[in-house]
Amino acid sequence: MSRTASDTDGSPEPEAEQPPPEDDHAFLGHPRGLATLSGLEVWERFSFLGMQAILVLYFADTVANGGLGMNPGTAASVSAAYGTMVYLASVAGGWLADRILGSYRAVLWGGILIACGHYAMAVPTAAMTWVGLGLISAGTGLLKPNVATMVGKLYRTDDDRRDAGFALYYMSINIGAFAGPLITGWLGEHQGWHRGFSAAAIGMTFGLIQYVMGRRHLAGRRHSAEFALAPAAMRRAVWRIVAGCVAFAVIATLLALAGRLTMDRFVDLLTLVSVIAPVVYFAVMFRSPRVTAPERGRLRPYVVLFFASVAFNFILFQAYSTMMLLASTNARTTILGFDFPASWYASALGAFEVALAPVVAALWARMGPRQPHASNKIAIGVILGGLSFLLMVIPTSGHDGDAYRMAAWWIVGSYLLLGLGDVLLETSGMSATTKLAPKAFSSQTMALWFLSLALANGIQAQVVKLYDQVSHPVYFGVNGAVAVAVGLAVLALAPWLRRTMHPVH
Repeated sequence: MSRTASDTDGSPEPEAEQPPPEDDHAFLGHPRGLATLSGLEVWERFSFLGMQAILVLYFADTVANGGLGMNPGTAASVSAAYGTMVYLASVAGGWLADRILGSYRAVLWGGILIACGHYAMAVPTAAMTWVGLGLISAGTGLLKPNVATMVGKLYRTDDDRRDAGFALYYMSINIGAFAGPLITGWLGEHQGWHRGFSAAAIGMTFGLIQYVMGRRHLAGRRHSAEFALAPAAMRRAVWRIVAGCVAFAVIATLLALAGRLTMDRFVDLLTLVSVIAPVVYFAVMFRSPRVTAPERGRLRPYVVLFFASVAFNFILFQAYSTMMLLASTNARTTILGFDFPASWYASALGAFEVALAPVVAALWARMGPRQPHASNKIAIGVILGGLSFLLMVIPTSGHDGDAYRMAAWWIVGSYLLLGLGDVLLETSGMSATTKLAPKAFSSQTMALWFLSLALANGIQAQVVKLYDQVSHPVYFGVNGAVAVAVGLAVLALAPWLRRTMHPVH
C-alpha cells in the first residue's frame, strides 16, 4: 500500500487513532492489527528466548568449548542481571514513546536495535557479546512496553474480547518461545554458541519486515508522540539523552579498566536500581497533577498486582537460568531413544503456553462477564508458579552433586505448571495494566508492569548466587513456598481488589 499524505506530513490518521469498529473480526474474531503485533512478537520472542535459553549455558561453558568459563551461580546471576537491564530500559522506552517517538516508531527502532544486538553476539568474541547484550537491552526496552500498549489500543475498555485478545497475543509470543530454543539450542550445542546467536538475529529481522508491512492495521499509530514535548524541550531532551548515554559508557569503561567496576558490583548496582526505580515511578505517578483522582484510586490495587508479578516472574525467569543449569547437569536428555540438547527443555515451556493460551482464551470468551476477576487469575498464576518449584523438591531430594539424572518428565511437569501460571498471570496482568493506566502515562504504565519483571530479575540476580551453595531441595522448596504464600495473600485481598479496580473485571 502506498504512503498517503498523512503518512508523510506528520498529521495523524484518524482511522489509526481510534480502536477499530467492534465488528472487526478479521483475525480469529479479533481486529486484524492483532495479527501484525502478534507476528512481531513471534519473532521477537524467537530471538530473545532462543538466545536466553543458551545464554547461561554459554556463560558457564569452558573457554576451550567457546564459553566464558563462569561458575554456575555466577553464570545464573549475570544472566539475571542482563534480564534486569532489559526491563529497566523499558522505563525509558515508555517515556520516549509518550513524549518523543510515538508507539509505532518506538517499536520499530527497538526492533532494529535488537536485531543489531543479536548480529553483534554472532561475532565470536567476548567484547561483542557485551556490546550485543547492551543493544538488545536498549531495543527491548523500546519495543516491549509499547507493543503491548498497541495491543490494548485495538480494543475499547468495555470490549469483552480484550482478555481473549491478550491471550491470543500471548499464545503468539509463545510460538516464538517454543521455536527459538529448538533452533538456537541445537545450533549452540552442536555448531557453536555464536551460531545459535546468529539464528536469533535472522529471526528478529523477519519480525521487523512483517511489522512494517502490516502497519496500516494498527490502531493508535501516529508519527508524533501522543503527549509530545514542545519542539524546544524535545531538542533539549534528545541532547541530554545522547550526552547521558555517552557519559555513562565512558565512565563505565574507565571504572572497568581501573578495576573499580567488577561484574559482581555491576550486578549489585542493577539490583539496587531495580528496587529504587519502581518506588520512584509509583511516587511520580501518584503525585502527578495530570493523573485524575479516579485514576489515582485505580493505581492502588495495581501496586498489589505489581508485587504479584514480581513473585511469579522471579520463578518464571529461572526457567532460563537455574532450571537450564539443572537440566544440563542432572536431567536426562534422552526420550524414547532420541537425544536432545538440554536447552530444548526451554521449548517445553513455550509449547505448553502455545497449547494452553487458546484454551484459556476460549474459556474467557465463553464465560464473558462471568469469568473470574483479573486479580484472581493473577493469584492462581502465582500459586502455580510456586508449585512448579515445589515439584522439583521431589526428584532432587536424597541426591548430591552431578552424579544423578532425573527423568525428563519432572522438568516437563514443572514447566506445565509454570506455563499455565504464565498464561493466567501475564495475559490478565497486561490487560489490567492497559485498563488501569492513567491516560497521561499510557505507555509508561505498561513500562511499570515491565519494571516488575526488572525487580524479579534483580532479586533473582542475588538469590541464584546460592544455587550451587545450598542443596537443590532447599533452594527450590524455599523459593516455591514464598511464591505460593504471595498468591494466597492476593486471593485474600480479592474483595478489596474487585471494589477498587473498577471497571476492570
